[in-house]
Amino acid sequence: MRSDLPTDAQGWRERAHAFAASAIAPLAERIDRDDRIPPELVRALADEGFLGLSTPTAWDGTGGDTRSTVAVLEELSRASASVGVLVGVHLSVCAAPIVTWGSDAQRERFLRPLARGEVLGAFALTEPGAGSDTARLTTRYSKDEGGFLLRGTKTFISNAVSAGIVLVFATSDPALGHKGISAFIVPPGTKGFSVAQRFEKLGLRGSETAEIVLDDVHLPRESLLGPEGVGLRVALGALQGGRVGIASCALGVAETAFAEMRRSVAAEDADWKRTLLARAFADLSAARVLVARAAEAKDAGAPYVIEASVAKLVASGAAVRIASAGVDVAGAAGVRAGSPAQRLLRDARVFPIVEGTTEIQELILARSLLPASTGRNPL
Repeated sequence: MRSDLPTDAQGWRERAHAFAASAIAPLAERIDRDDRIPPELVRALADEGFLGLSTPTAWDGTGGDTRSTVAVLEELSRASASVGVLVGVHLSVCAAPIVTWGSDAQRERFLRPLARGEVLGAFALTEPGAGSDTARLTTRYSKDEGGFLLRGTKTFISNAVSAGIVLVFATSDPALGHKGISAFIVPPGTKGFSVAQRFEKLGLRGSETAEIVLDDVHLPRESLLGPEGVGLRVALGALQGGRVGIASCALGVAETAFAEMRRSVAAEDADWKRTLLARAFADLSAARVLVARAAEAKDAGAPYVIEASVAKLVASGAAVRIASAGVDVAGAAGVRAGSPAQRLLRDARVFPIVEGTTEIQELILARSLLPASTGRNPL
């Protein structure tokens, strides 16, 4: 286990490492096979304080900075990427925006149960016709007596089936562009809110991904997160932090794939396998440095758009390349159903898509490096 962190963050890493080894690793194959994370495991994650990371203790969180959160997500994902992603989504794109944008009343009502792990959080931005292009949002909201009315469909939403709190983004008028987008806190069970379908996926099985339908969902005024019209800022801030989290999950998969490959190569005398191992080590080393750099920048309060996108881009690519090489090294055993190598590859292949695709990260970087360029804000 690595020990390259400040004392507090290292303590969280050690705690997560022990928990992952004892409580997650024995269930990893079953989680993948059954496409389900046992509720008792989610409860155990809450009891360990992992679902309250980065939330201030004043709101029942367990504190911890970004480096602590990244270390925990990496260790959990080394055992099961599905569990790491469940925690990462809950922390980065649901709880964190409420910490930043919520009123004290909203933190009391919504943040406390999230931090205690009594409910899971979800983030609903993507739509059937609008993934990274927020200008194409069609989920609409209007004002009605005493609050707001939401109508639309959100798709590919992580944690959606079990979530107790969902951040939903809607526009008052598509013609207003980003100025028309607002963010709302929606408790599932609200009349008109439903989960239409749950998707089966290539990888990250067990991490729920579903479609949400909002059919004239009435919300009180206090459900608005932040002022009207700042929804894009809420979303961009959440996704920027979420990219650091998802990069750490990808890093965890890459770590395990590398360890599996190393054991296999050590048992054989084949130069081509040694070459793959060397390339994997270089990939892994770069990903480690870039994820750490992004976390440090966020903790320092410095701008970290470039650091977050680079970390996500490199770590997700490294996970795919290392896991793919791991299957090559394992040979026939690597493609057998139930083998760690094929599960790791399927999990790794999802990371270049979630929290902003590889192409979106490249576009963000290009526009960050060339500030004079114009165009819509990519996510």
